[in-house]
Amino acid sequence: MRHRNHRHSLGVTKEHREALMANLAAALFRHGRIETTLAKAKALRPFAEKLITLAKKAAATDDTARKLHCRRQAIARVRDKAAVKQLFDERASEFTNRTGGYIRIYKLIQRESDGAAMGVVELIAGSDEGYTKPKRTRKPAKKVKTEAKAVEAEASVAVEPEVADSAVSTEEEKKD
Repeated sequence: MRHRNHRHSLGVTKEHREALMANLAAALFRHGRIETTLAKAKALRPFAEKLITLAKKAAATDDTARKLHCRRQAIARVRDKAAVKQLFDERASEFTNRTGGYIRIYKLIQRESDGAAMGVVELIAGSDEGYTKPKRTRKPAKKVKTEAKAVEAEASVAVEPEVADSAVSTEEEKKD
């Protein structure tokens, strides 16, 4: 039974998958943006975000033992000391104000040779405002309609006294 056993297996063995994720994450931390298949990109996202969270924890603490422990955990997963050094020393400060969602995936066209769905994986800069939804503003056309209704209401009020005067004048004519 496979209950509660969800993982992006990618059709490869555990060792192959771990090596693949380590290499993709190292390339992502070195370059900031990589192009890969969509399935690999979706599998990379949680793996890399956990490493970025480790780097943030190390940057937030003053305890050198904790910093070293976080760095060693990252090196055990990525296996590229230069990429981990760049992540912990340079890139971790970019994500201090962000609580999650450090990676963005764009879909590209299918690869011509085998038809695989391709995508671009990139690290989101801390100053990037692209992930927030813009606030909705009310349309001024609705205000114009309400002004038109107000003008109509004023016109009907102005018409009513004239109607009342004409009614009085017809009664006077009947008496005569």
